[in-house]
Amino acid sequence: MHGCMETVFGDRERNQKMRAWIDRINVFMKYKDLLIQLVSRDIKLKYRRSFLGYLWSVLNPLFVMIIMTIVFSTMFSRNIENFPVYLFTGKMLFDFMSTSTNQAMTSVTGNAALLKKTYVPKYIFTLSKVTSCMIDLVFSLGALLIVMLCTRATIYWTFWLFPLVIVQIYIFCCGLGFFLAEFNVFFRDVQYIYHAVITAWMYLTPIFYPVESLPASVSFVVKVLNPVYYYVAQFRDLVYYGHLPGPRIFFGGWILAFVMLAFGLLMFKRKQDEFILYI
Repeated sequence: MHGCMETVFGDRERNQKMRAWIDRINVFMKYKDLLIQLVSRDIKLKYRRSFLGYLWSVLNPLFVMIIMTIVFSTMFSRNIENFPVYLFTGKMLFDFMSTSTNQAMTSVTGNAALLKKTYVPKYIFTLSKVTSCMIDLVFSLGALLIVMLCTRATIYWTFWLFPLVIVQIYIFCCGLGFFLAEFNVFFRDVQYIYHAVITAWMYLTPIFYPVESLPASVSFVVKVLNPVYYYVAQFRDLVYYGHLPGPRIFFGGWILAFVMLAFGLLMFKRKQDEFILYI
């Protein structure tokens, strides 16, 4: 009898969890058109009144890469073959992480007027910022191809597996964005702290130098504890070196992405009902 009662209550709990997930999916589907509109608005506003418009998604990273290549090539290019491609494959991913999470951080407070007037799932605003930045990232692949053609780099078949890395870093940035958006509602100084963190994070990521050039202890920290390293290393393996990533960084990248997403959603969901009191 006792075993039957446990089975009944267990089934009921599982059914409740299943219904909760179905309800969340239904809410997302209900507001998916709003998400699309917000992403479209962000992209249009970015290039509004620009003569070249969306071409800047390709030209801007191209110009920045040229400048950084001139600056850093004298210091690091001796040990790196085809330094422009090496630099680009690291910088474009880090820039996506930096830009998307910075925009996600102010996504809730920046839409305070709308949130006070009507009900909208708050995570939609955060998700739209990361998604619009991801579209810019995809456009910048065009600039990468131009650089590879100009430097006569080999375009390996593994290049076309890049979506595997893009999806991973997108999931990671969504999770980090949710956490920062929630934190920023209650503690606005986090914006300034995060800018300093991003600067240090950039120099601890092998964007313009080989990770092997670091001291052993620092190299270990970068390879194990720096999440962005997993995505940069995978992307370079596919695009720059022309082989599949090793299992440690491949599966490690997916695990880090979903752990960050779960953590960010948990923190965001726990406090979202209090947002209206602080925005």
